[in-house]
Amino acid sequence: MATSTPGGAKTNLGLEPNVAGLLCYVPCCVGLVFSVVAAIVEKQSRFVRFHAFQSLLVHAAAIVLGIGINVLQVVLGMVGLDVVGVLLYFVSMMVGLAFLGLTIFLMIKANAGEELELPVVGPMARQWV
Repeated sequence: MATSTPGGAKTNLGLEPNVAGLLCYVPCCVGLVFSVVAAIVEKQSRFVRFHAFQSLLVHAAAIVLGIGINVLQVVLGMVGLDVVGVLLYFVSMMVGLAFLGLTIFLMIKANAGEELELPVVGPMARQWV
């Protein structure tokens, strides 16, 4: 579900809501750290809080998935199924690229002022706002 937010008002962070929402999804540590700060500090804008919580959940899912794939690769390497481990490496690369594409898509939507709810994490983020 995508909803639009009214623009113009600054947030507690001193940024426009769409810019703050965009910064929540920046890949790597920048978006993760900004989302934590926005979730704690931001009290005015429900738009920014939604994007902060959704970003935290998306980053957490990506981290858990990455750790799971790496553990599976190590276990398969120890058992002697190195070929499957190499295939999992390519799966890991594809998951990383999919995560990058998702974050870029969410950055574009947040900058446009839309609250796009992802299927699983969106309703959870909406509850926490």
